[in-house]
Order: sequence, then C-alpha cells, then structure tokens
Amino acid sequence: MNSKVSVPSRSRTTLDFVEGNLVIGRRAVIDGTGTPPTVKVSGTIYCEGDNTFECNVSAENLEAEDNVTIHGNLEIENDVKVEDGHLEVHGKMTAKRVDVDAALYVSKDLTVEKVDVGGSLKVDGNVKAEDIDAGGSFKAQGEVEAEKIDVGGSVSIESKVNITKLDVGGTAKVGGGKVCEVDIGGCFESKAPLEFEKINVGGVVRLASKNKGGDVDVGGSFKVEGDLEFKDIDVGGKVEITGSGEGCEMDVGGKVEVGKSLNLSGNLDVGGKVGVNEEISAKNIEVGGVLHSRKATAEECIEVGGSIISVEGVTARCVEIGRRGKVRGPIKADQVIIGRDAHAEDIYGKQVLLRRGAQAENVYGENITIESNCHICGEVQYTGELRMNEHVSLAKEPQKVDAYMPTPSQAPVAPTGKKYCPYCGTENKDDAVFCKKCGKKIPKE
Repeated sequence: MNSKVSVPSRSRTTLDFVEGNLVIGRRAVIDGTGTPPTVKVSGTIYCEGDNTFECNVSAENLEAEDNVTIHGNLEIENDVKVEDGHLEVHGKMTAKRVDVDAALYVSKDLTVEKVDVGGSLKVDGNVKAEDIDAGGSFKAQGEVEAEKIDVGGSVSIESKVNITKLDVGGTAKVGGGKVCEVDIGGCFESKAPLEFEKINVGGVVRLASKNKGGDVDVGGSFKVEGDLEFKDIDVGGKVEITGSGEGCEMDVGGKVEVGKSLNLSGNLDVGGKVGVNEEISAKNIEVGGVLHSRKATAEECIEVGGSIISVEGVTARCVEIGRRGKVRGPIKADQVIIGRDAHAEDIYGKQVLLRRGAQAENVYGENITIESNCHICGEVQYTGELRMNEHVSLAKEPQKVDAYMPTPSQAPVAPTGKKYCPYCGTENKDDAVFCKKCGKKIPKE
C-alpha cells in the first residue's frame, strides 16, 4: 500500500525524498535539500492550490487545483494535470502528457509527448513534442520540433522549427526551418528560409530569403523577400517575389510582381497586372491587365486583355491582344490576333489578324488579314495571302516576298530614348520618373 506525506496549508516545509504520494495544502511552500535543492517523490504530488516549490521537483505524476509555481526543474515521469489554474516552471520541464486549464510557462526547455493548455503556452527555451494544443497563444524563444501544433489564437516562434502540421486560427510567425503543412486563418510569416509542402492561409503570407515548397493557397497577399521554388500558387490578391520564382502553375486574382525572373512549367493566369523585371516563361500566359517584362515566352498561348510592355518582345505559338490594348516590343508567333482598336509595334507570324481599327508599325507574315479602319505605319510583307477590307491605311504598298525581312532578331527591340509606363502603357521620356498620363511612378528597368 502506498504511503502518503501531507504538508499543512500555509506552511513552509523542507523535504528530501518522499516514498509514496505527497499531498500539499493550499498556499504551502516546499523547499528541497542538496545542491541544487531538490525534492523527489516516488508517487504522485497533489497540490491543493497556490503552491510554490523553491527547488527542483521530480515525481511520477503531478496533479493540482489552482496555481503552481516551481523555481527549478520539473521532471514528471507520466502526467501533469492542473485544473482551474496555471503552472509556472522556472527551469526545464519534462513529462509525457501535460494538461493545464489556464496557462503554462517554462523558462527553459520543454520536452513532452502531448501538451494541452486552455489558455497560453510560453516557453523561453526549446520545445520538443508530438502534439501541442493551446486554446489561446503559443510563444517560444528557442527551436520547436513537433508533429502537430493546434492553436486557436496566435503562434510566435523566434527560432528554427521542424513541424509536420501547423494549424492556427489567428496569426503565426516562425523563424524559418521546415513546416510540412501550414493552415492559418489569419496571417503567416517566416523570418528565415522555409521549406514547406503546403501553405493554406486566409490572409497574408510573408516569407524571407530562399524558400522551397509545394502548393500555396492564400486568400489575401503573398510576399517573398527572396527566391521561391514552388509547385502551384493560388492567391486571391497580390503575389510579390523580390528574387526569382520557379514552379508549375500560378493563378492570381490581383497582380504579380517579380524582381528577377519567373519560370513556370505550367500556366500563368492573372486577373490584373504582371510585372517581371527579367524574363517570364510558361506554358500559357493569360493576363487581364498589363504584362510588363524584359522578355515573355510561352509554349502555347499568350493572351493579354490590356497592354504588353516587353523590351525583347513576346514569343509563343499564339499571341492575342484584347480590345484597345497596347504592345511595346516585337511579337513573334504562329498565330497573332490584334484586337479592335489595339496598338502594336512589329508583328511576325504565320497567321496574322488585325481586327477593326487596329494599328501596327510593321507586319510580317505568311497569311495576313487586315480588317477595316486599320492603320499600318510601316511595311507589310507576306509570303502567302493578304486579305484587306476597305478603309485600311497603309504607309507603304504591301509586298509579297519569298521570305519576309527583317527577322525578329534584326528588328529594333525598343525606341531609343523612350520608356513606357507599366500601368497604362503611355510612352514617356527615358529619364521620366512619373508617367505623364496616369501619374504613377515608373520603376527602373
């Protein structure tokens, strides 16, 4: 039969080793013996509330009602359970299972299999656990290794992480590392390189440095201050990558800005504007607004509802420009369609169609169709068939040739001393800082 040692309420007692269980009355204080002072209990410690240990504590189990404070290390073989109170450990803490109703604070390292806190969990050291569940917040200064973290409020981890699944109702911030699956209701931020398999965030995501991952699904905006390797990106608002981006698919409801190059093996679908400082390549490129890049290449089609501004031009199997769109730079494709009242510079294609009211500098193709009220400022060369409707304005007589010249590589790629607004496509002086039409600041090439 297990023996029991009892400590009266509001007393202060010094203990060494307790054979069996230890029952501590309310507001009692326990001191240990030795260096450092330590109390060892072979059974379970029962705390009736507002108890303080001025020593290291080890036991088989710890059960408490109300608050418990330990000024030392806590080593529990099995379970810790605190009802209607908080647990403070000013040292290291180890246990198998921890269940605290209010709050848990550990000043050094926490090592557990499972921890369940109704309110807040704060650890100033490292954390190693299989399962972390907090109803309020979770804060850690050191590194965190866990299979699953489920927090109703917010998570803040200052150091590197290794987490299989991170599920947070509010906001989460980590110091880089690896998170296989991120599911956040609000905002998510990583302050150092992050490796991930899936990010699902309802609000805003911010990543730093060089990142590598799988799928990204964000309801708001997604910003990477560095490079990103990914599989698929689906963002409702804005995507901003200050370095280079490489992946499969990208579907964005708002706009995309990339500081260097963007290389996709699949499709790019953007509802608003795309701005890529260097080259953009994809299987298909579909942009509702403006496409601005040094060079744009697609295996299949490039379809832009607004304007294209590209110093070295666009190349694809099919290029289609929407009504009243503007193209700065050469177009090279098997099939080229210039929408009604749209403006283009040099066009090179096997099948070229200029819809009613369109304008172009020069047109070179195999079979060319020019609808009424179109205007060609330069020359028209074709090797197959030319079809023109009435009221077409030509600067020169069209020429049927064996091979049209010049080739796209010989054609001028941009007018000298001019640059174009990436927002409205208006031509500005080379030294212009703001667009003369829309007033927006023009980024440096």
